Amino acid sequence: MANKNITYLNKDFTTFKNALIEYAKTYYPTTYNDFSTSSPGTMFIDMASYVGDVLSFYLDNQTQETFLEYAKQTNNLYALAYMLGYRPKVPSAANVQLEVLQQAPAGPAPYYDPEVNYAMIIEAGLQVRGNTPGSTFFYTPNRVNFNLSSSIDPTDISVYQTAGGNPVTYLLKKSTTALSGEVKTTTFTFGVGERFSIRNIQDANIIEILNVYDQTTGERWYEVPYLAQDYVLNPVANTALAYPELYQEANQVPYILERVPAPKRFVSRFTSRDILQLEFGAGIQAVSGSIPDPFNVGIGTVNGIDMLTTAFDPTNFVTNKSYGVAPNNTTLTVQYLVGGGAAANVGVNTLTQIASSNVSFPNPTNPGIAAQIQTTLATNNAAQAVGGGDGDTPESIKLNTLAQFPSQMRAVTQQDYLGTLLGMPSKFGQVAKAYVTKDTATFAEYLEGRPGERDPLATSIYLLSYDANGAFTVPGPALLKNIQTYLEQYRMLTDTIILKPAYIVNIQVNFDIIIRPNFTSRDVLNGCLSVLRGYFARENWQINQPIILSEVYTIIDQVAGVQTVQNVSIKNLAGINSGYSQYSYDISAATLNGVIYPSLDPSIFEVKYLDTDIQGRVVTF
Repeated sequence: MANKNITYLNKDFTTFKNALIEYAKTYYPTTYNDFSTSSPGTMFIDMASYVGDVLSFYLDNQTQETFLEYAKQTNNLYALAYMLGYRPKVPSAANVQLEVLQQAPAGPAPYYDPEVNYAMIIEAGLQVRGNTPGSTFFYTPNRVNFNLSSSIDPTDISVYQTAGGNPVTYLLKKSTTALSGEVKTTTFTFGVGERFSIRNIQDANIIEILNVYDQTTGERWYEVPYLAQDYVLNPVANTALAYPELYQEANQVPYILERVPAPKRFVSRFTSRDILQLEFGAGIQAVSGSIPDPFNVGIGTVNGIDMLTTAFDPTNFVTNKSYGVAPNNTTLTVQYLVGGGAAANVGVNTLTQIASSNVSFPNPTNPGIAAQIQTTLATNNAAQAVGGGDGDTPESIKLNTLAQFPSQMRAVTQQDYLGTLLGMPSKFGQVAKAYVTKDTATFAEYLEGRPGERDPLATSIYLLSYDANGAFTVPGPALLKNIQTYLEQYRMLTDTIILKPAYIVNIQVNFDIIIRPNFTSRDVLNGCLSVLRGYFARENWQINQPIILSEVYTIIDQVAGVQTVQNVSIKNLAGINSGYSQYSYDISAATLNGVIYPSLDPSIFEVKYLDTDIQGRVVTF
């Protein structure tokens, strides 16, 4: 029969089945009319409906996964973020100034100077940790040389032990940067050269690639932002030997950036939180055919012969070295860093256990003394580690990608600065919250230069980072410096950027509820506390976001067993000695029409201790 009535609106099992039954009744009334649940015909209709339901589900799911706002699968979120120019942030490493100490014997009379032959040289990669099981690893990316002392890298020397008023041993101390994380190693073996070969590293909490080198030749492979970039910027120590015309500024500029060619290069991207993908270049030995030269295509020759009609293999463009060299019959060793997170922001006097070290002496005269001196190696951190963060959540990936995409790798508007800042690689530290605004002041105030006034020509960025417990804290100098350096390549030439800490207002939430009959007070209170902890979770709050009390009433009222929300009150908690922010805030004066507004200076409301700073009780009429 022609022109049969077929509906294309069916989406689930039931509508598919009903449509198939109606179809059979309409077009095959005499052929089949047994539609009971036990009939063979119904079985086949059920199977067809089942297949249609499954296909409809996956079609809807795949369509949904192509849109960033609706994607659910982690691998699709990462792919869409990279496609739109945003590199999702992974757990970031905390950094701290680590004190490295050793004892050194005193020399002979009459000077009793420290014996420099027993001053250690500790290669980069010294790993330390706390003295509790499961504590976070830290490593030193730089060499520690007790033999050298300069204004940039001083060696502090003090007398450790004396005998008869004369020094017997000295204590040598140096300070170096340590980053949270454990250095791990893996290898990849390559056969015949393959264009854009891909290898995966699967591990938890990968922070970054530290080094990739050829096991046979020792040559290094460089990571670049994209394969078409054929160079890297390499920091070189600013010394008199390397830069005789620049080393006078070594105190202000300890490293000079040099542009280094990088034919052997790769790019990396995360396909999920635990899988890091490495993609190498396309240059291989065998290239079939020729590659067109723009200088002789179409211009013709003396004899009138041109190459306009010549066919070229398009794959030849990606077999040359324009996108880097492909690994060929070799094994590459990859060193990468894992760890980080907010838990890596450890407290002071924590990093005292040495996990591994590579120590040497310049010219020890007595191996026994050298072995004894090596046992005196010790470490400690006099300041808290800062900069560690837990990386992007799926919702953060969506929001940050949408914020950065319009900026197109430049910062002009306030939203551009915010998106660029949130897209900073996590190895430079993690920003918990950021707020971008223009300072407000009259030009008269600005021109008169009155101290303490705001600069109307500047863009102010208010920042917060995380401490070891995941609470908001003021960003440290290292994080601020990295932010300044990172934004420098995106900001407009005429923009002035001022980095400032945002104010933290710690609060306590109290509520009274009346419960319904046949519900237990404990279960209902636990339900209310659970939804409030989710509502006031730090990831849900931004700088300058007000507290809307009606929303708090509503989410409590929706908990099973709650009959009436009698009262909700917000109380300010302040005092460093009590574990809270130093800033007090008048909540009652800031409340208008059921909305608690933040201060004029950018600030954020924080329930610091979610388990104790949200309290509720059951009351009666």
